[in-house]
Amino acid sequence: MCGSCEHTVSDIITLSPAPEAAQTKVHGGFSAPIKRNVSTAGVYLQHYIRSDNTFVDHLHSHADEAATAAAAAVKDIDLDEGEDEEESEDLLDLDPKEWKDQDHYAVVGLSKLRYRATLDDIIKAHRKKVLRHHPDKKAAQGHLNDDRFFKCIQKAFEILTDVTKRRQWDSVDPSVSDAVPSAKDKGNFFATYGPVFERESRFSNVQPVPQLGDESTPREIVESFYEFWYAFDSWRSFEYLDKEDVDGGNNRDNKRWIEGKNKKERANRKKEDIQRLRTIVDQAIKIDPRMIMFKEEDKNKRNAKRNAREEEERKAAEAKKLAAEEAKKLAESQAEKEEELKKLRQQNHKQLKKEQRAIKKYFSS
Repeated sequence: MCGSCEHTVSDIITLSPAPEAAQTKVHGGFSAPIKRNVSTAGVYLQHYIRSDNTFVDHLHSHADEAATAAAAAVKDIDLDEGEDEEESEDLLDLDPKEWKDQDHYAVVGLSKLRYRATLDDIIKAHRKKVLRHHPDKKAAQGHLNDDRFFKCIQKAFEILTDVTKRRQWDSVDPSVSDAVPSAKDKGNFFATYGPVFERESRFSNVQPVPQLGDESTPREIVESFYEFWYAFDSWRSFEYLDKEDVDGGNNRDNKRWIEGKNKKERANRKKEDIQRLRTIVDQAIKIDPRMIMFKEEDKNKRNAKRNAREEEERKAAEAKKLAAEEAKKLAESQAEKEEELKKLRQQNHKQLKKEQRAIKKYFSS
């Protein structure tokens, strides 16, 4: 039963009779039906009864009424301005119809935290903004019909508390730099690229994301860091930048054309973003002092191996040359000996012939 109205729902459950069949047996029974009155009560029912809208509509109505009640309950409380971000005139003058152009983090007072803000941070910041800018409180202060910024707050809260919508906004948040460090930058490598990789890690589907480290980071961790970033799996998307409203098409063909155009632009932006990240990683690995040191170490190792191989080849060549020279000397010495033996045989042969002629002459005389 609700407070100011009576609304009763009565349901009577009537069981159908058992089927008539020759082989049926009754193994149990049902007690007689009892009439029960079910009463519904609460704020949701009040909205539903008073409204001809859908159930979802009256839930939204309840949310607005709850915000009004919260503002009315604390309209005399002064919030601590020292803990809140300054609200510029441009911020307060935002047009809720142009919500896609507003900075949602700035609207709820989280422009410093931005993508680092937790859901709890967003809820707390939103509550402060509601307490300060709810139309009922503004009306109590004499500002009638001043609900434009409150609508911006509600839209920002809607986007930042929805995982998909927040990711779409974070993907294109113009206040978070997309800049690629200059390849000619001679500053401290870790101070330059550390924040860049931390910034880009928010888009990773794989968490936690390895960070850059410092000069003392072991080689295997440094190498795995670059392997991770070269295979980076990003959830970043660009639906938020769709310039055409698909629902605004005049016909089905026009809607399909708009959808195709948006899809193509998203794909181009995604491709450019992948190339941008690849450029960052390429530049970083090229000038990372650790990678330079590792390359030098590898070069020295390769040179040491090459030098050792060349030394072995040199010694082998010298040994081969020495063996060839020894063989040549041995061959020359052998040839000299054979030549001497040949000359000696020739001399012996001449002497024998001479003696034979002398004997023949002696006997013939």
